[in-house]
Amino acid sequence: MVCKGNICRSPLAEGILKTKAQAENLNWFVDSAAIAAYHIGKAPHELSQKVALMNSVDISDQKARLFTEEDLENFDIIYAMSADIKDIIETRYPENINLGKVKLIMNEMNAGSNENVPDPFHYGEKEFHEVFHMLDKCSNVIIEKYNKVA
Repeated sequence: MVCKGNICRSPLAEGILKTKAQAENLNWFVDSAAIAAYHIGKAPHELSQKVALMNSVDISDQKARLFTEEDLENFDIIYAMSADIKDIIETRYPENINLGKVKLIMNEMNAGSNENVPDPFHYGEKEFHEVFHMLDKCSNVIIEKYNKVA
């Protein structure tokens, strides 16, 4: 799960998918990262943590980290929260043979829609709830789709 600063969208996506995978007894490793070093080592945004907890997902132990080229090697799928994040990864590592692993997360739910998960950073709690619900629905589709493969 990759977003700009790894404190809003991607920690929510990580927490939601990790919680759902554990509930299904799937042995998945789910992680998140940033494409910019603004918040490295910091906990998720307070509203991300609040909204997650309101939905029985605890992300308080997460710490922001920077996306690396090794992530392209180590993960089966890299979910970008928005097209600009996907573009940055592809531009940063243009020769990497694993760029096909980078996908827009919302395309799992609405194939080919290229819908972005909006960044709630400069907004209020309402927007964090909206992002949570988008990622929650999408995570259900991911679990259903890849549980069959696991």
